[in-house]
Amino acid sequence: MMRKASYRDKTRVADILTRAFDANESVNYVIPRDSRRKQRIRALMNYSFDVCFAFGDVFLSHDGNACALVMYPDKKKTTLRSVFLDARLVCSGTGIRNIKKVLRRESLIKKTQPREPMYYLWFIGVEPGRQHRGAGSRLLRELIDHSEEMRRAMFLETSTRRNLPWYEQFGLKVYAELDLGYTLYFLRRQKASAATNTGRG
Repeated sequence: MMRKASYRDKTRVADILTRAFDANESVNYVIPRDSRRKQRIRALMNYSFDVCFAFGDVFLSHDGNACALVMYPDKKKTTLRSVFLDARLVCSGTGIRNIKKVLRRESLIKKTQPREPMYYLWFIGVEPGRQHRGAGSRLLRELIDHSEEMRRAMFLETSTRRNLPWYEQFGLKVYAELDLGYTLYFLRRQKASAATNTGRG
């Protein structure tokens, strides 16, 4: 069973995601490919943990080898801490020179996403040495159950085309694509009530 992470789990979650997303196109789009790239990716994961801890949920698998960051965008608020986190990400993660590109990407993503309360799966990752053993599938099933309990449709994006069949077997379907020099796929899993609605009326 997955469990909600505490703030003490931040280092472990950042470790998993930094290693799991090292070669990810979407991550490397916003992170400068300089001598500090590894540290920058870790700064991005630390930032993502903090945002989800404040405005969403962070989960760890029972064995601590898989994790997920979930956001509820409708609950996100601008606070002194959120402004501080954004500024720190620019300094230690994306870099000042990358701001324009990052803001353009985020604007395009927001325009593509529907405006409704969502269960936004920002990151899901498995320790690289533990991948392909079912840990990711078990965690995703539990996340889907949690999204159903919250009566929210699950949304996510991926730049990894080979992962699409994996997501599709859990009921997630591509609803849009975005060309950013690489293809970003937008996926959605309907709420159970919507999926079973016959549309009679």
